[in-house]
Amino acid sequence: MKNVAVIGSGTMGSGIAHTFAQHGYEVLLIDTNSQALERALKNIASNMDRQISKGSLTADEKNAALQRIKTSTLLTDITEETGLVIEAATENKDIKLNIFKQLDHICSSDIILASNTSSISITEIAAITQNAQRVVGMHFMNPVPLMKLVEVIRGKGTSDCVTTKVMDIARALEKVPVEVNDAPGFVANRILMPMINEAIYTLAEGVSGVTEIDLVMKLGMSHPMGPLQLADFIGLDVCLAIMNVLYDGFNAAKYAPCPLLVDMVAAGNMGIKSGLGFYDYSEKSKELRVSARFL
Repeated sequence: MKNVAVIGSGTMGSGIAHTFAQHGYEVLLIDTNSQALERALKNIASNMDRQISKGSLTADEKNAALQRIKTSTLLTDITEETGLVIEAATENKDIKLNIFKQLDHICSSDIILASNTSSISITEIAAITQNAQRVVGMHFMNPVPLMKLVEVIRGKGTSDCVTTKVMDIARALEKVPVEVNDAPGFVANRILMPMINEAIYTLAEGVSGVTEIDLVMKLGMSHPMGPLQLADFIGLDVCLAIMNVLYDGFNAAKYAPCPLLVDMVAAGNMGIKSGLGFYDYSEKSKELRVSARFL
């Protein structure tokens, strides 16, 4: 299996394409927006340049990897040679269900269909298809080229064969796959997102400030990044979407998104991607600057 297709050219999709191409796979990167595809290729090249500067990649390896990535705006360009399709679209259930419904008609029955969803039920996604056995979760961590973990999520119908193949593919990418069963948020985000949400509640209730909360978690819990900075890095809209999945899935008050998080997303303050979140990213600086609203 040396041909894969990746749907979605955002941060996660481009990172997944980067990683597969670097490890010798032929990649078809698909997005409805041709300009987004152009940006993705530039970002991949830039990230590979960072690897070159750190000595983990050579210029020849970069050029070879980039030549393995082809782009398209059409799902119908997925060929019979493709062994694996990974959906990495935005964390929106309706969008994902629509994509999988199309893939089920386009892709031959022996092509594995995987979702990079960070919280949405694989069982529910698989139910939109005619063959739930071939549908699986393949949840990469951001930044994909650097992070070792891949959550391999088994839906209720996912076959043992498909699970084993995806675990083997993850290892071929020099990742560490962890098999988990389908549940809201899986393992990573079921634990991580409530912690981030509680950090936002702690800020909203005036217990402490942005930098102070992050400092406590970095120095006291040995986290490489504080929860509020991490939320900005992930995207506050993504954090909110995952909290909503947890809240709806478990019907428990402890998963209710903090109103401050809801308000920030409504105001368009998404974190790094928008230039403003708990920190201000409008001017590039080596030092993080707390957003003016929290000073």
